[in-house]
Amino acid sequence: MTGATGWRDREARSTPDPPPRLAVHLRDARWFLLDWWYAAVWQLRSLGPTTADDYRSGDRQPIVVVPGVYETWHFMRPLMDALHDHGHPVFVVTALRHNRQSVRAGARLVMDQIRAEDLHDVLLVTHSKGGLIGKYAMTLLDGGGRVDRMVAVSAPFGGSSYARFAPNATLRAFSVHDPTLAALLADVHANGRITSVYGVFDTMIPEGSALVGAKNERLPVGGHFRILSDPRTYRAVLDAVDPAVTSEPQ
Repeated sequence: MTGATGWRDREARSTPDPPPRLAVHLRDARWFLLDWWYAAVWQLRSLGPTTADDYRSGDRQPIVVVPGVYETWHFMRPLMDALHDHGHPVFVVTALRHNRQSVRAGARLVMDQIRAEDLHDVLLVTHSKGGLIGKYAMTLLDGGGRVDRMVAVSAPFGGSSYARFAPNATLRAFSVHDPTLAALLADVHANGRITSVYGVFDTMIPEGSALVGAKNERLPVGGHFRILSDPRTYRAVLDAVDPAVTSEPQ
């Protein structure tokens, strides 16, 4: 019989089953645990012997890295290694320390470093809060046109809904209702010079990091911190920095 019942049976067979909800939750839980383990490991590695001076050599476009909140520049070392290996001098803003100051104060420190080093045609490579600092510097403090563009990894351009649960003002500043963040979100003039790289699951920013008018690169990666050491992130950042680079760093 090929009546309505048969048609419904064929439709049911042709419609793929949705992914099991439990499998998705287990995947996200695994990424969550791996992400915080990664963050803990890199907090310890920041005590190691590597210095910022190890990255200053190179003859290509200068890069200034800006880490996220409660991070030192050491969190950026996986990306710094990849960029330095491709000939870029990479500079860090040691005055940021663990980046607990306001976005505005952090942006001033970044621009102070750029001027002190007399850098021009600068490319900012940032993580998390560093993306907000970078955009503030580009839009409000760079009157001399020293900053060319920015590649931001896992930046809370649209804020984070978790901010309302934050225990201190440093983290509550990531609320979309924060005046500085809201002003940056409304100012779209610099967005065309920004590449936003982010994963399919972010431990800290459930909304993701898509930015209107920017080049958005969504990677099949989970985590807010461990995305920094994923080879797919290296490739996305290198493609944004040097479009001619096609080989993945070893």
